[in-house]
Amino acid sequence: MKKLLVVIFITALSILSAQTNSNNLLNIPERGENAVEGSVFMESIKNLSFADRENAIKNELLSGNIPQHQRNLVEINAQFYDLNNNLHQIKYWVMPDYVSIGSDSDFCRVPMGPITAQTVADWFNATMPTRKLVDNIYQNASVKLAPVPYAPVGNENEKVYKFIQHNNDIQAQFNNANGELGELIGGTKKDVVISNKIVDPNRPNHVTIYGWHQLNGQPIQPLTNIHYNYYVDYSHGIRFLYSKVLVDGDTMNVRDILKDNILYKILSDESGIMYQPTYLIDENLPNKPRSFGLKSELENEIKILLDTEPNVDKYHVYVSNDGINFDSLYSFYNEEFSFDTENSNSIIYVKLIAENSTGKSQASEVLAVIPKPSDKKMLIVNGFDRSSDGNSYDFVIEHGKAAHYNNVVFESASNEAITNRLFELTDYEYVDFILGDESTADESLSYPEQILVANYLEKGGRLFISGSEIAWDLDYKGNSSDKYFIENYLKAKYSADAPGGISGTYYSAEGITGEIFENFTTINFDNGTHGTINVNYADALIPAQNAEAVLNYKNVTNHKTAGIKYEGLIGNGNTPAKIVYFGFPFETVYPEETRNQLMTEIIDFFNKPVTSIENNLTDVPDQFMLYQNYPNPFNPSTRIEYVVPSNEFVKLSVFDILGNKIADLVDEEQSAGKYSVTFDAGNILISKTALSSGIYIYRLQAGSFSQSRTMILLK
Repeated sequence: MKKLLVVIFITALSILSAQTNSNNLLNIPERGENAVEGSVFMESIKNLSFADRENAIKNELLSGNIPQHQRNLVEINAQFYDLNNNLHQIKYWVMPDYVSIGSDSDFCRVPMGPITAQTVADWFNATMPTRKLVDNIYQNASVKLAPVPYAPVGNENEKVYKFIQHNNDIQAQFNNANGELGELIGGTKKDVVISNKIVDPNRPNHVTIYGWHQLNGQPIQPLTNIHYNYYVDYSHGIRFLYSKVLVDGDTMNVRDILKDNILYKILSDESGIMYQPTYLIDENLPNKPRSFGLKSELENEIKILLDTEPNVDKYHVYVSNDGINFDSLYSFYNEEFSFDTENSNSIIYVKLIAENSTGKSQASEVLAVIPKPSDKKMLIVNGFDRSSDGNSYDFVIEHGKAAHYNNVVFESASNEAITNRLFELTDYEYVDFILGDESTADESLSYPEQILVANYLEKGGRLFISGSEIAWDLDYKGNSSDKYFIENYLKAKYSADAPGGISGTYYSAEGITGEIFENFTTINFDNGTHGTINVNYADALIPAQNAEAVLNYKNVTNHKTAGIKYEGLIGNGNTPAKIVYFGFPFETVYPEETRNQLMTEIIDFFNKPVTSIENNLTDVPDQFMLYQNYPNPFNPSTRIEYVVPSNEFVKLSVFDILGNKIADLVDEEQSAGKYSVTFDAGNILISKTALSSGIYIYRLQAGSFSQSRTMILLK
């Protein structure tokens, strides 16, 4: 019996030793006797193409040509909270320095692309760090060195000789600091990290980088995925961690933690779980569901409407009462699926995950619904797709709670479900369009979305729209069609890209005396420290066409309009519409009480009778005017508006680019007024042939006045 106990004790010690012996954690082969030195290897790859260079780096690392001091991982102990604010004791192991090739006496820290780094990491049983761990590693570094940046000159910083120069500069610093090989070093490189941004749909095949901490502890490089994954410069570094960590004494895989709904917060400070904590993408996995929404036509019943995809076997339905803790309750594969719930007066949150034989997709955005019928419903549209730092893809929570607080029954849909016509805006009394900081790269409002919003407003809709880049995208950076839409339908123009024209400075607004928000003396929105996004570029607006300013940014003397309202006819509509438009995202307002009260005023404004049905179209200018057609480009029809200040014989004609007449749209005497006519290219045949895509010219002639504009038919 005594002998058995001794054996058990020795075995236990062996297991403990294997867990904590930092020499044996990574699966790195022994360095061969004939392995080249770091300086020799770097010279050998100077003139290689990117692909050949990456292949050479990969082969060298997989053969074990890594300095001995980098095989001895440094143990770090930390305390981190999970999503439920439970504190955990964490132990993890990390390479003391950035991955190098060579021996202890001759090595070079070698930058590489994320695909090569991930391939090597998987082979070594390692992972790259998250942003949160990069910060923690720097905090624990025993040798902190100041970053050594080089000025950009063409693409010189992407060349191998710069890699070598930077390595030598770092090593000189290290030696001057009396550092010893194997000490944990920080401040020398930007880390290639694993991040939610890896799967940014707007930036596929990109690399995510972060760090390069200064001696004051602040990183030079914020988290970004701006570069393609074939971009590598001297400042990039790869640091490996052991793929397993101890959480309260239990061994767990880093990827499993990052995919856990609650525990992911231990290792990540980004919003939401990390469905793909790797740069190696399985192309056979299904895409995350994008085009879907939630309806409720019967008491206590929720209906999911979805655009299905062919490579999906089934969809899993995750349901929550708080938008944070979800349970997988149902599976289905149809374009519609209904399920019952118990409380028709509560908000129910839903997200979907697609699955096929390969595995599961990332989770969809979170949508929500109040499961009961109503004649005056709100549709919340989530159009915030941009992979911004802080976008948790669940801002329907903030909007939905504010609607619920005001006894407004609502449904919700993704913006893709709107453009795919799963939902019709005109079915709803109110529409709340979430746009976050959706900007030029991601289109704050696409052309199809503009058409649907315009139609909704022309039919007398009530629209609340908020976002910090709408005016920047549509007016400042937009084409003629975008500019026409924001001025004529959202009733606003661009003033500046930030309050006072200064970014990252002003984070509050206030109501204007005599307007609907006059009782709000301070409306704070997030600077990045309150759980949403950093609204460092809130749009400053200019009210257009009888719209009125209702909010100003605080402590700002110019470029100060933060919000506008409008009531009256819009476009060719004959029913008055109403608009409230914020130049900052509503979901970023804090605290919750302020959001609720803002929504109270918005709904009250929407519900009051229209005080005026004035419309700029009824205000006849004292001169001829020919407006840009809308939409433009168009297919197949577009609208042309013009002004006649006095009784005249009017001719409005369309020509091709060679000057051949296509059609006469107007050929008659008209009295003073503002007119609108539709040009439908689908109804015109030239020699029995439909009009082709291209540039066309429309010309207005009236009396001695003549003006032409161009428009684009895009099929």
